[in-house]
Amino acid sequence: MTGYLDPFIRGVDHHLLADIKKAIQGEYNAIHCYQLLAEQAPSSKERKQILEIREDEIKHYNQFINLYYRLTGKRLKPQVTESCPSNYLEGLKFSIEDEQETVDFYLEISDKAKESYIRKLFKRAAKDEQNHAVWFLYFYTKYCCKKAK
Repeated sequence: MTGYLDPFIRGVDHHLLADIKKAIQGEYNAIHCYQLLAEQAPSSKERKQILEIREDEIKHYNQFINLYYRLTGKRLKPQVTESCPSNYLEGLKFSIEDEQETVDFYLEISDKAKESYIRKLFKRAAKDEQNHAVWFLYFYTKYCCKKAK
């Protein structure tokens, strides 16, 4: 036994592996950007919530990277590939859009996956991402309404 699940033996779709790799990269970028966003947050409550969201992203990253390793026997070394917005409001807007796109992407992965473990993993992550989008939308609306007064 080699310690990993060979995708040819397991019948893993190589498109699925590419999607998992993309998900890993996306989580890695989010971890980086949310640290910067938390540092820009105008209140300790918002900072705390953004850091909690970042912890969820770290959890997803670890789950996905471990899944990729189990399926391929290879360790990925992602790099930050996206620049983060430089101000808080733009960061919130970017995060809302990114989280919503990620929900759709993870649900697509879940739908394509043959193994129930992978389906459940990505459905759970999609739910987390939707929750993150709601928090970012709340902060964005709060910030915009306060600014408009």
